[in-house]
Amino acid sequence: MTRLRRTATAAAALAFTAAATAVLGFAGPASAHVTVNPKEASQGGYARVAFRVPNESDTASTTKLEVVLPENAPVGSVSTMPVPGWTVTTEKRKVDPPIEVHGSQLTEAVSKITWTASGDAGVKPGQFQEFPVSMGPLPQVDSMVFKTLQTYSDGNISRWIDEPAPGAEEPEHPAPVLTLAAAATPAGSATPTAAVASPDDDDDDDGNGLAVGLGVAGLVAGLAGLVLGGLAFTRTRREPVAKA
Repeated sequence: MTRLRRTATAAAALAFTAAATAVLGFAGPASAHVTVNPKEASQGGYARVAFRVPNESDTASTTKLEVVLPENAPVGSVSTMPVPGWTVTTEKRKVDPPIEVHGSQLTEAVSKITWTASGDAGVKPGQFQEFPVSMGPLPQVDSMVFKTLQTYSDGNISRWIDEPAPGAEEPEHPAPVLTLAAAATPAGSATPTAAVASPDDDDDDDGNGLAVGLGVAGLVAGLAGLVLGGLAFTRTRREPVAKA
């Protein structure tokens, strides 16, 4: 009886371990997917973003990255930053209507960017690599979804192509998403308004001027009185006193 209990307990433990391994193995890859950083930018502006690529394999290196730009949100200007040990190529497609960039009408837009590792430059196990891109003007949409393929040296390919659904959980292989916020409206400059003097203000100004004038006149008259008084006093002292 005791042996049967031990056997049942061991079987249950093995089953739990297998289930936990399966769950962790399923969740592991999804937690280290390709992302775009920063995750937000402004509509109509230019942005420098970087596709961050973690290596999920324990034995193989990431040797190729393909990023597809969304067809419903074409961008007129796309440029890449050199990544040591990697070569980059771009593909274009026709766009209709054309994209306006600095007054020019562009009929083509970049549709895909591909980075390929040279020699031993691949992203090794336990490492990650960023691939910077400058793009703009960013389209007038809520978000841009970049479907991405990550190729390993052993031939395996991780397809990060699942688009997010509003209100749903993150998909198993989510595509990088750049959220676009509406551009802030510049504050309008205030129109200067000419100051208009009211009749009351004019009356106040006239009254104040009159008061100031009277004060000055009074001050002058007072000074004149002092001068005349001083002269009279001096003359009195100089005249001889009459004898009786």
